[in-house]
Amino acid sequence: MSEYILELQGITKIFPGVKALNNVHFQLKHGEVHALMGENGAGKSTFIKVITGVHTAEEGEMFLEGEKVNFKKPKDAQEAGIAAVYQHPTSYPDLSVAENIFKGHEVLKFGMIQWKEMNKQSQELLGRLNADFKATDEMGTLSVAQQQMVEIAKALSTNARIIILDEPTAALTKKESENLYRIVDKLKEEGVSIIFISHRFEDMFRLADRVTVFRDSQYINSHVVAETTEAELIKEMVGREISDLFPKPVVEIGKELLRVEKFSRTGYYKEVSFAVHAGEIIGLTGLVGAGRTEVVESICGVTRPDSGKLYLEGKEVRIKEPSDAMKNGIILLPEDRQKQGLIMDWGLGENVTLPIMGKYAKAGFNDEKKEREIAKDLLESVDTKAITIFDPASSLSGGNQQKVVVAKALAQEMKVIIMDEPTKGVDVGAKAEIYQIMGDLAKQGYGIIMISSEMPEILGMSDRIIVMCNGRITGQLEHDETTQEKILGLSMEKAAK
Repeated sequence: MSEYILELQGITKIFPGVKALNNVHFQLKHGEVHALMGENGAGKSTFIKVITGVHTAEEGEMFLEGEKVNFKKPKDAQEAGIAAVYQHPTSYPDLSVAENIFKGHEVLKFGMIQWKEMNKQSQELLGRLNADFKATDEMGTLSVAQQQMVEIAKALSTNARIIILDEPTAALTKKESENLYRIVDKLKEEGVSIIFISHRFEDMFRLADRVTVFRDSQYINSHVVAETTEAELIKEMVGREISDLFPKPVVEIGKELLRVEKFSRTGYYKEVSFAVHAGEIIGLTGLVGAGRTEVVESICGVTRPDSGKLYLEGKEVRIKEPSDAMKNGIILLPEDRQKQGLIMDWGLGENVTLPIMGKYAKAGFNDEKKEREIAKDLLESVDTKAITIFDPASSLSGGNQQKVVVAKALAQEMKVIIMDEPTKGVDVGAKAEIYQIMGDLAKQGYGIIMISSEMPEILGMSDRIIVMCNGRITGQLEHDETTQEKILGLSMEKAAK
């Protein structure tokens, strides 16, 4: 038996004018979790498509159990025992879980689909994963985490020996991620080999035995996880030292911009009070369900508090809907940038200038020249990487989509910018760029509230840290007086009053 269940040597994939993969290597051992890391555009997705038979490489060789293979189509890879579970599951919402699991390889007898047998086998597969739903449930009623579990069950139904998990925790809560970790551990015990793609170092250090880094479509290095560090991997991923990943400038804190007094909303948060000043970055943190997002949604008029007052530059304001908040200079950049922050099919310019269309429209018609000038200047101010302002938002990486959301906010005369999980789902290089933008905004006198679940981000970028638990503020800490342990302690339920 070969040491490696899967080995790729010198893989090169060329698209018109682009070398998507350039002489890359990869080795996967039996029963191993091997992480694949790299910035967006590093070649990870193309590499996975070569493994799964979606693309055929121009150069290089692939070996399965030591024997050379050449997949011409995805069916070839599936029959060889390779399956992929993607970040956004491609399911059939109106069909049952069992139908989704066996779609394309139904259990047949005399040409007839054996529904009872499919339901039985599906329930057994779900049992292996400790699923909390049934094979007969409708797929559309499941959460994202549950749908991913169905995709893993589907892979197991094809007797997959190799499962590729592509950014599986990107849309999951902390609790759901922990459940996924348990499933991966169980699969590994059963001898399944797993390729794990993630931007999150937490995932990689928790799950992986080894890690391989790609950069600019090339293989950079492989490490035993226990023998490497986050700093070493970051350097390999971005091609430079990031001794200061959080480039927060020293900014003189100015006047009070926003003050929240005893905000309460039954079932969500209670007596929440804090203030934000010009040039200040407030880190708002806590475990999932602490009430962070719910508070800022009420500040911005998405929901209304039952009681409490809101002051802007010392004057009480009443925010009944998001348009009131924006008129008063308060804007929320939502966590789900794709569904709530952008119109994905629209061009970048149209997205950026949408909130201020009335300012440059003439007699009911768009001044397209003015629109292009405004959009171009704003997108350049946040260093958005795109070919033209006409590119659809869907064509950009997560980091660049976030930059477009920031540019859209800057198109308006804002005073307070609220960022909900601003670096969620973006690679380490893009994170550094977003932090740079936040620092620049602070220097310009904006007040910033940053909601984040990432401890290094909270510690690295905040002037002051507000911790919530069970809908209450359990602590307000100055940057130079806090530690990760203090924040975690205040985030735990036992700290709530």
